Amino acid sequence: MTTDGLTLKAIAKMIDHSLLHPTMTDAIVTEGCEVAKSHGVATACVKPYSTAMAARILEGSGVAVCTVTGFPHGNSTVAIKVEETKLAMREGATEIDTVVNIGKVLGGDWEYVTAELREVNAAATGGGAILKVIFENDYLQDEHIVKLCGICSKLQVAFVKTSTGYGFVRQSNGMYAYQGATDHHLQLMRANCPPSVQVKAAGGVRALDDVLRVRALGVTRIGATATVAILEEARKRGIT
Repeated sequence: MTTDGLTLKAIAKMIDHSLLHPTMTDAIVTEGCEVAKSHGVATACVKPYSTAMAARILEGSGVAVCTVTGFPHGNSTVAIKVEETKLAMREGATEIDTVVNIGKVLGGDWEYVTAELREVNAAATGGGAILKVIFENDYLQDEHIVKLCGICSKLQVAFVKTSTGYGFVRQSNGMYAYQGATDHHLQLMRANCPPSVQVKAAGGVRALDDVLRVRALGVTRIGATATVAILEEARKRGIT
């Protein structure tokens, strides 16, 4: 796929380096933050209890601290999501990825969904942070995604995001799997949000060609665990 003059720095600044797996120890998260710093990515996205630690490691690096609220299933009360957001900002986060209440979305309780996202967004922006709203598209139908895009657009959130990376759906063979950021869903999200609302692709973006493909669809941020591999491939292809 074409890189059309794309620089290594621009690719790095598309990446939220994801450090969210439940098995990650403090040592692994610390190492991941150092990776994020050395490669100059957009953010290190860490588990909530790691926020203060990440902020200390990344201070002055130009790499922001991102954390999650209501993660990974969106089931926390609105009040808890708001308090998680406020605490995260006090500990140094400037970007918040929150999971929408998926059950309320599927139940069509759009008044609840709108009120929840309004409060969380107000908490984030009131503290100088930006909000990314995670839809968890594997659980949703197109009409849910379109409706969520409309709500997020009206509320002027910073980003809509495809997935947590942990939204596993039971398959017909009994196994659990997820698709993550599909081209169809990314196109649907981009088409139903104004330019002021950016799109973040998460789940399955593991190689440089994945990054280039989703970028061509209008994605400006990705969540990735394969940051080093992506940037090393870019260097091998002569991107500087």
